[in-house]
Amino acid sequence: MKITGLKQQVTNSSRYSVYVDGKFLCGLSADAILGSGLVAGEELDERRLKQLKSLSVIDKAYTATLRYVTIRQRSEWEVALYLQRKGVGSTVAKDIIERLRALGLLDDASFARAWVANRRLLKATNKQRLGQELRQKHVSNTIIDMVLAEDDTDESVVLRDLITKKRQIPRYRDDKLKLMQYLARQGYGYEQVKAAILQADEGG
Repeated sequence: MKITGLKQQVTNSSRYSVYVDGKFLCGLSADAILGSGLVAGEELDERRLKQLKSLSVIDKAYTATLRYVTIRQRSEWEVALYLQRKGVGSTVAKDIIERLRALGLLDDASFARAWVANRRLLKATNKQRLGQELRQKHVSNTIIDMVLAEDDTDESVVLRDLITKKRQIPRYRDDKLKLMQYLARQGYGYEQVKAAILQADEGG
């Protein structure tokens, strides 16, 4: 058996089709080809053939996961779950996660910081709610505590602005209980909400 062709794929220029004795064997990324030392004309034994087929499976999963984490930052748990859904075995999944860590593309602390910054921009919420959201992403409590401690947002200002915004909506402006229930769902405590609404009513 011999490698008779390494042809760049038309639909994906970063991948190459590997041909053995004139027949398609598998697809590999340019990095995988370089890493494996594969060259046209190479004679293959059964062991090498099996190795290339295995490499193709791993390489395809890695390439897909690389694309997944570059769309937006992900937690390690999200990536592990993604690989599980793709049917990737635990050993291969662990290797892929380690490779992404080494490239700096998978870092729960960085993910948590980006999550908090993004949520602060998009929606008024408090640290308790942010912590809950990060725990849902299976970020460790140690990282959550560290990242939230770094966040110097004045939550009393956030709450006051949120009350002002919500009171522009009739159902919240005319029904204080509904407003309080909404704020409680955002993670704010009863006494905190009560005090903030009282302050707003007094024009503070």
